[in-house]
Amino acid sequence: MKTLKVQNKQIEKLSLEHYLNLQYPVTLYPDAEGGYVAQVKDLPGCLTQGETLEETITNINEARELWIETAYETGDEIPLPSTDDNYSGKLLLRMPKSLHRRLAEAAEKENVSLNQYLVFLLSTSKITP
Repeated sequence: MKTLKVQNKQIEKLSLEHYLNLQYPVTLYPDAEGGYVAQVKDLPGCLTQGETLEETITNINEARELWIETAYETGDEIPLPSTDDNYSGKLLLRMPKSLHRRLAEAAEKENVSLNQYLVFLLSTSKITP
């Protein structure tokens, strides 16, 4: 493993695998011309698009990996994922069975999990504090 010299101190450079395994938040939203756009805001310029949610998620995962690999190879700084320790990211939600069925069917139509579909729907809503 490589070491870096910073202000007369030697520190170990983290492996590429370490950075590739970090979980970065992804923002998904519909494109005005059709399809979807995805962005990793913690990695400047890391965004992509796709015709379906599944394609867009696949594309953003590939774009994130390429962004990190390129930054690693050129010695650029790789930002750590933003986090908010006050929230776990988990939510238990009760809803009518009919709504559950409609959401599950819509997710299946998009070839994504129900969780991914719900996160997409929530991320595209105009929620203001």
